Amino acid sequence: MKEGSGLSLMGVPMEACITPYSDQQHKAKGSGLAPWPARLTTPPPRLADFGYSAEMFEKDTEVWQHRVENYWNLLSPKIQPDTLRNYRCESFSIYPRTYDLLHAWTVFSDIEKKDCGAEDLLIEMDRILRPTGFIIIRDKPSVVEFVKKHLSALHWEAVATGDAEQDTEQGEDEVVFIIQKKMWLTSTSFSDTE
Repeated sequence: MKEGSGLSLMGVPMEACITPYSDQQHKAKGSGLAPWPARLTTPPPRLADFGYSAEMFEKDTEVWQHRVENYWNLLSPKIQPDTLRNYRCESFSIYPRTYDLLHAWTVFSDIEKKDCGAEDLLIEMDRILRPTGFIIIRDKPSVVEFVKKHLSALHWEAVATGDAEQDTEQGEDEVVFIIQKKMWLTSTSFSDTE
């Protein structure tokens, strides 16, 4: 390859890809992060570098703890032991049928603004969700109605619907819609098992 073409990887020094610490943290000589598991709910010192306060972090943590509790309450009638696998130590991938749970908070509303296809998103969600996995959609009522129209074609089943409490600062009406992907076989699959 021609040198300087940008295609050669040999002898090219690596570039930094991690955001450097602020001057304040360089002086402190460390990240200042709390040890696990306290790190999950302790505001990291770098928040100020991104324009967030510890109070904002704590408020957001409370909102998400409340939301997750509500999601579990809606899911609990459908969850059996070992329904949701938890592989925290494995890296995320986008192989087909990888995820047990997908959470789409205003994702459909956001892609509408970008002129992207909501049907394409549904197909991609179906591809990466394992059979019997769950999807939590938290969005406008019109989005939930749109998704409901595609349930049978995708072999998905509505599990629960609930009004999202007004815990968002936007003050918009949101609905929580929980779906489960069905396990389904084609007629060819049945003949293969006989």
